[in-house]
Amino acid sequence: MFVFEIFLFFHSSFSDKNCTFAPMQDARKQLLFIVNPISGTSSKKGFDAMVEQVIDHNRFLCNIVRTEYAGHAAVLAADAATAGTDICVAVGGDGTVNEVARGLVGTNTALGIVPCGSGNGLARHLCMPMNIKRALGIINEGQTDTFDYGIINGHPFFCTCGMGFDAHVSLLFSQSGKRGLGTYARMVLQEGLKYKGDSYDVTIEDAGGETQHLEAFLIACGNAAQYGNNTYIAPEASMQDGLLDVIIIEPIRGLGATRVLVDLFTKTIKNNPHVTHTLARHLHIHRPSDGAVHYDGDPAIMGSDIDISIVPRGLKAVVNPRVVEDKAQPGRLAKMLHI
Repeated sequence: MFVFEIFLFFHSSFSDKNCTFAPMQDARKQLLFIVNPISGTSSKKGFDAMVEQVIDHNRFLCNIVRTEYAGHAAVLAADAATAGTDICVAVGGDGTVNEVARGLVGTNTALGIVPCGSGNGLARHLCMPMNIKRALGIINEGQTDTFDYGIINGHPFFCTCGMGFDAHVSLLFSQSGKRGLGTYARMVLQEGLKYKGDSYDVTIEDAGGETQHLEAFLIACGNAAQYGNNTYIAPEASMQDGLLDVIIIEPIRGLGATRVLVDLFTKTIKNNPHVTHTLARHLHIHRPSDGAVHYDGDPAIMGSDIDISIVPRGLKAVVNPRVVEDKAQPGRLAKMLHI
């Protein structure tokens, strides 16, 4: 009888709590590495082994996939976000990072970056290590935050977009069939001697809508501070302020062009007398004809009317817990040169 009463007691207790015995689910976070095997300059040999060594498999369930064609990374990232993946890591250059980020905007899946390119603009702005193993260490810490991204005529960008000289060189570079910083630098020097600039009508839509007609060597919009390779076109830009830094460089020649080049590397471009800097949430640019633009270094041909805007906090990304964004402060010598 006593045993029977104990049985009834426990049976009623479990019944009152409506207990069910469901199978245990894997509580680890889903981590997908999207590797572009042909992008960038860093070797990805042994990457899978490094993931196995660095990532804590008690916390993360890892998968590694490799892209097979241009645009594949964006498809893989979008599919992963739909499936509820926690973090998608772009392993490659700026183009790969842009593709993966493009597939993740507006979702709860975070972008991670293992930089393997020559420029690595977004990775540098987010203070990710350029060493693959150290970058994996940051991914393993799993700390995330939200960031702004930009849109140019419907195309998302995360670092910079623009038109004029930088877009012209990006287009030539993409057509050259040769990669690397040396090829790009040579084109900059060659084309810089003969590029004359263009005329533009620029309207800052959130500043009264007044249109300014101007001649410009280039117009750049920075969500992040740099193009890549520590070339700072918008040193004060933040990806968390809801604003684009608009940099307009007037037509330049000779020593003026040399000084602009120096200022890009010393984080002092806003102090250059040939440069105008303003902030905007939305701007419209009209130019005489169709032509080249770039977004995150990728060139495209667009029409004479260009709309550029910012989407606040629309991208979730893994961050370096020690420092979230590059503050891009010029050194003492650079400051002295501008006294």
